[in-house]
Parts: sequence; structure tokens; C-alpha cells
Amino acid sequence: MRTASKVLSFMALVGLVLALTATARADPLTVKTEQGRVHGKWMAHGKVRGFLGIPYAAPPVGELRWKAPEPPPGWKGVRNALSYGARCIPGQPSPDMVFLDKTGPSEDCLYINLYAPADATAASKLPVMFWIHGGGFFSGAGGEPRHNPDFLVPKGVVLITFNYRLDVFGFLATADLAKEAGGTAGNYGFMDMIAALRWVKANIRNFGGDPGNITIFGESAGSFAVSTLIASPMAQGLFQKAIGESGAAFGSSLHYAPLAEREKTGGAWVASLGVHSLKELRSLPAATIRAASLKKGIMAFPPDIDGKVLTEPVSATYAAGRQAHIPLLAGWNADEGIAFGKHDVTAAQWKEEAEKLFKGRAAEFLQFYPADSDAQATRSSTEYAGDAVIAFGTWKWIEAQVKTGEAPVYRYHFELPAPDSTYFKGGHTAHADDIEYVFGTLDTRPGAVWRPEDRKLSEQMMDYWTNFAKTDDPNGPGLPLWPRFDKTGALLHLNNPITSGPDTARPRYEFLLQGMPPFHL
Repeated sequence: MRTASKVLSFMALVGLVLALTATARADPLTVKTEQGRVHGKWMAHGKVRGFLGIPYAAPPVGELRWKAPEPPPGWKGVRNALSYGARCIPGQPSPDMVFLDKTGPSEDCLYINLYAPADATAASKLPVMFWIHGGGFFSGAGGEPRHNPDFLVPKGVVLITFNYRLDVFGFLATADLAKEAGGTAGNYGFMDMIAALRWVKANIRNFGGDPGNITIFGESAGSFAVSTLIASPMAQGLFQKAIGESGAAFGSSLHYAPLAEREKTGGAWVASLGVHSLKELRSLPAATIRAASLKKGIMAFPPDIDGKVLTEPVSATYAAGRQAHIPLLAGWNADEGIAFGKHDVTAAQWKEEAEKLFKGRAAEFLQFYPADSDAQATRSSTEYAGDAVIAFGTWKWIEAQVKTGEAPVYRYHFELPAPDSTYFKGGHTAHADDIEYVFGTLDTRPGAVWRPEDRKLSEQMMDYWTNFAKTDDPNGPGLPLWPRFDKTGALLHLNNPITSGPDTARPRYEFLLQGMPPFHL
């Protein structure tokens, strides 16, 4: 009888295990995290599981405003992860940014979105691609249509998008804040990125991702952030590969000032608000703070060398070889300066500008940025603006990683001119034009009529990007060969068709290396 009883008990136990297993299989949209279970939704016609608006840190409000992110609180039961969390309060947003959250901007904004292939399980160990949005560190969000997962994720990756604190809420530094935090202040936005990476590393396995194979990638400010995180001692070991699209913390347009300098400018701004303590400052409504920050203009609260996220200038870290030695894929667009340069410059004005900026080197400058006609002068003005804001800094970053990074480097130049769209005139490859190609989300750009060559290039770029995330190498079947830049000096021209060749712009950038005045947006 006892034997029979044991057999029955064993069979009941087996039945319970099978029932639980069947339940788990029947509900792939419910996944356990360290804080509690989350329930997501099907996306991309059932090809993707989406888990939206998961808190990766405590809301940075009240006493947590201008502090390093705290761990998120846990919850009981199952939390719905069906809609995007509020985006962070911006400075002046860009007109081409469309947001998917339904609540509007808020200080309570530290939310992450996770997208996995429909059939991914905890045993899948898929590469993870961690997207850092752009927007000059003063605007943007993880939840935008052009970042949607419908096309990238089915290629066999887990995609992460998220929000981080922006503008004055993300980067204010004052002496009082530094004293409170033991000698460091500012860079809360970077700390948010690091907190999000830590959350991913702790939780991604249950969603089908490999915590030992994370690629960080970003565009514009997101690319500045990628170059910064590679240099940050706080971020070491949190990712294994990096992709930078149009930007790096090596340029002249976005200066990472020393903390002492930022304490002065930040302190003067706080004094203008009429408050006399951190308690009073934190008691001000967020709307009041934002309104006051907007009076300073865009990029008025940039990152700093805070002593914690960054202990020295980013370029110094790379020069000494103290950055993460990981594979890098990076480049920029052919017409970056369309967004930053003057569009009606005469030849006489440009020659005068050359004398003012480069003095005794003006003649050599005009060889690289000529002014034989008004049309040519306007082109040179936009080319120089693109170099000053984006291209030259990205070039220096790539060169630095080649010298001391001890890992593969792949470089690209994105050249296929975009069609007209609602917000921008086409005919060139402007800043941020690459985003929809990388995500396969061309049809989210309002007013654009895409050509077959656009869709072909987008597919190729998605394959290059995901191959790199999988294997450290963007090459794969059916793709034109992408040579390693660190081995051959050849870059890939992303155009119709794709070709590769030497760096013909090197003489121009070597000229700028001799000395370049600050560029003001």
C-alpha cells in the first residue's frame, strides 16, 4: 500500500510539473524579473513579444531629483507591460520626433522597453541590442515609431529601448549637489543608462537574451553616449560590443567641461531661480524648472567630467588605452551639416569666415572647404558644420579605438540620399537619416515615398548590424564584404550599390587635428 501511495504521489508530482510547464508554455507573455512578473503583448503580427514600460529604477522625483538612480521597487502579482512609460521631460524637442507614450513627459520616466522574438526562451541566449536614443541630451525617448521592433528583432536579437533623464534634470551640476554626493555631480542621464544596463544584465536571460552578449548602439547623442560609456569605469563589463552612429565625445560642439567649471555655471543658473538650498530647489515644480532651463537654449546642460562616470576627458581615456577593449562599428552620414550649417553663404563671406577662424591657416582651410562660387561656399559651410558637430569627432573616436582598443573596428559612411518627407527636404543624407534604415522602419517617416534601393539598403544594414551583434563581425551571406578598418584602412560606403574603399577624407581631418576653434550651434 505504501509503495502504491508513493507511486501515486510521484505521479501527482509529475502531473503538477507537467501542468506548470504547460502553463508556462501557454503564457510566453508572462516573464519573471527581479522586481516581479511582467505581462507583455504580441507585436509585429505575432513575430515579437513586447514588454513595455518596465521600471528599471525608482522614480527620480522629490528627494531623488538630481541623484544617482535608485533600484526600482518590487511588486506583487503580475504587472502589465502593455504600454510605454512616460518619456523624460525634454528641453526643446525636435520636430521630427514622434512619441508613443500616452501620458506626456514626466519626471517619473525611467522605463525600459524589451522586445524578443516570439519563440525565444530562457535557453535561447540571443544577442541583446541596447539602443540609446539621440536628441542632444535634451530631447528624445525610447518609445518612437522609428525605433519599433518589427523588423530588427525577427532577425534573431533581443532589442532594448529606454528613457534617460534629459537636459537640466539629467545633467545639472552645482557645488551643493557635489557636496551632497561626496564630490561628484551631473551626468545623471549617464547613470540612468548604466542602471538600465545593469537591469538588463540581471533580467535579460528570462526573456531569451544573453547577458554576456550585449551590444550598445545609438545615434547622435546616443552615439556620444556610446563613446562615453566605453570610457566610463562605472560601465565596464556591462556590454561586449558597440555601434556608434554619427557622434562621439571627441568633438568641438559638445564640450564635457570639468566639474569645477560646471559647478560655477550651474550654480549661477540656480541662483537666478531665487532659491537658497537644495531643499528649495527640489521643491520647485518640474514645469518651473523646465521653463527656466529653456531660457538658456539647447544643450545648455551638457555632460561633465564628474569624477565618477568620467574621471578624465574621454579622449584621454582612449589615448591611454583605459577604455573597454571591445569591437566597434561606427561612422556617420554624408550630409551631417545640413542640420547645423548656414544655407545661404556667399564666397566672400566664407573667405572672411576662414580668415577669422583659422587666420594664418586660412588658405589651407579653403583648399578643403573651398569658396570659388557662392554655391560652393554654401556647400563648404555645411560640410564644415557637419565635420565640427559630428564627423570630425566620430573620426577621432574611430582612430583612437584603432590605436588602443585592441579589438576589431569597422567604419562606414552612409551616402544614399533620402527622399522628401514631411519634415525635411530630400536629396541628401542628413543627420539622423540612418535611423529608419537601421531599424527597417522606413514607413514610419511621414510623407516619404521610398524606392526599392532604400528598402534593399535597409535590409542590408539590418543584416550588418545584427551580424555584428551576434559574432563581432558584420559580414554574412549575401552581403558585400565589409573590410576591417583597423586592418585595411578601408571603410564601407552605404549606398546603391554598397562599395568599400580608403579614407579619402583623412587629409581634411588631419588638417583639423592641428587646431580647430570651438563650434557653436
